[in-house]
Amino acid sequence: MSLKVPSAIIFDWDNTLVDTWPVIHESMNTTLKELGHELWSIEETKERVRRSLREAFPDLFGNKWELARDIFYKRFKKIHLERLVALEGAEGLLKLLYSKNIYLGVVSNKSGNNLRREAAHLDWNKYFGQIVGAMDTKRDKPAIEPVLLALEGSQIRPSLDVWFIGDTKIDMECAYNSGCLPILISKTPPTSEEFGKFMPEMYFSSCDMLTTLASTL
Repeated sequence: MSLKVPSAIIFDWDNTLVDTWPVIHESMNTTLKELGHELWSIEETKERVRRSLREAFPDLFGNKWELARDIFYKRFKKIHLERLVALEGAEGLLKLLYSKNIYLGVVSNKSGNNLRREAAHLDWNKYFGQIVGAMDTKRDKPAIEPVLLALEGSQIRPSLDVWFIGDTKIDMECAYNSGCLPILISKTPPTSEEFGKFMPEMYFSSCDMLTTLASTL
């Protein structure tokens, strides 16, 4: 595939640009414990946490899902900023892309308010035109609506000239659903067993690897 400078790049947030698994894991286990469920291992958390809370919690907790939501967010809000860690190379990548005048956005299934608090805490707001999280649109990722909002005001429409970069199958599915170019950043190479019909077009093992490519554009 020959590459040209993309018209825009949309990033997932959690575990694409920042390491939040420890915070998500602790908040999830606090919720499970209070509601009498078995605790999850960190591996189970990574496997099971994909959809937005409003979509996942009714399946997990039934008619107690709103109580579970409140417990989760109470713990999450208490610890998420103090434990927020940028992934190695993430800010360098953002700086490079921003310097090339490429429009950047975020689409995440994290609560929009919490997402924007984290971006502000890292002083990364300046890099992004729009930062879109769960509940900001009628449907969450992998639907197209968050992508449309992330591009709002840029005069850019979803296309293969727009890169969608994330670390999970749901990110690649969102790219496919919106007609963007699906790009995976993950320590683990993608397999057809995991990604099925949503295989990424490009794969990078780290932000630094993607920075190396972006520097040539």
